[in-house]
Amino acid sequence: MSLVVYLAAFVFGMTSVLLFRRPRRATLADPLTLSTCAAIILGALVLVCAAPATLATVNSLTGVPNFGAPLTYGMLCAYSCAVLVLLINWRGGSRERVRRMVLRSVAAYGLLVAVIVVLFLLADADTERLTDLDTYYANTPFMREMILLYLVGHSAAMLVMCAVCVKWGREVRGLLRVGLRLILVGALLDVVGFQLTKYTAVVARWYGHDLDFLSTTVAPPMASLAALLCSAGFALPRLLPAARAQWRGFGDYRRLGPLWYLVRPASTAPRPGASWWQLPQARLQWREVSIHDGLLALAPYFDRRVRERARDTALRAGRSPHEARLAAEAAMLADAARRAAAREEPPDTDGGYRLHATEVSGTSGLVELARALHGAPSSLTRTVTEPEEPHVA
Repeated sequence: MSLVVYLAAFVFGMTSVLLFRRPRRATLADPLTLSTCAAIILGALVLVCAAPATLATVNSLTGVPNFGAPLTYGMLCAYSCAVLVLLINWRGGSRERVRRMVLRSVAAYGLLVAVIVVLFLLADADTERLTDLDTYYANTPFMREMILLYLVGHSAAMLVMCAVCVKWGREVRGLLRVGLRLILVGALLDVVGFQLTKYTAVVARWYGHDLDFLSTTVAPPMASLAALLCSAGFALPRLLPAARAQWRGFGDYRRLGPLWYLVRPASTAPRPGASWWQLPQARLQWREVSIHDGLLALAPYFDRRVRERARDTALRAGRSPHEARLAAEAAMLADAARRAAAREEPPDTDGGYRLHATEVSGTSGLVELARALHGAPSSLTRTVTEPEEPHVA
């Protein structure tokens, strides 16, 4: 069971790593990102602490039987508090109101953790229990109160989260609403699959019945699944837009390939070091800068006559004026690259012509030019290499 719990904790914690892939100053200055990462990390730590292998190690290192119990329960209370703080920051409001609610939540759960530690110190729990501590000590003085107290504290946080998700989910749309629904499903699964089974098993012990399997077999996997769903709900509205932007950046990076390979010999932009690990948008930005640098270097070789011949050919072929312009500019650019590679003298025509790709913001113009270069290579080659007819007086 420890391996499954560790795997869930790893997946849970990796979400915070993705959220931290941004400038550190921006992350530390954003309470929402910071509280999201704190909640996710604490949730992962709860799963790690609750694993039987971790409990055995902690008990052995400290020399105190069941020392892992208050550690896990305290971590669970901290996670519950972090969830409430995250919801407070997510909902927003005046800075003073948010600060006041955050302080109240931290104070309440800080006091709860302190009481749990005190109750454990007062209890007689000398028999180590790694999987069934809640039911084994359900009737033990002070341990009974400690177990009930951590369950009540966690239940309060999850029920508040459910109420907020239901109410807020009616007011928002899009990814935020999807995230809230995932959080709601995770919280309900926690309430029913983890808390209700724990309560049932403990109460059954109070009345002399044995339903320990609910606490030892059913509750742990339900808690792991609930934590993963909540993690996905927290992270989805913040990660998916960035993931979409990176995917679009990857697509544009590839589509700019034909244009980049054409102007690369003329570009003098400094190359990055090890770029294999960079995100697509960073690589796209470097390729865009390099292409513009190459276009600037090839501008003196632009030949108006090549452009006009290619444009007339495209118009006669039924292309729209915009498509004809792109085809003409692609032909002129290919001719300029050939001239530059051959170290020919620049033509005595308007080398100061401005490409459409340099008149629009973003990469859309460059992508259109790259498509024009890649679209009709045979006709483009004929247009570029066809010699100009001599003028007969």
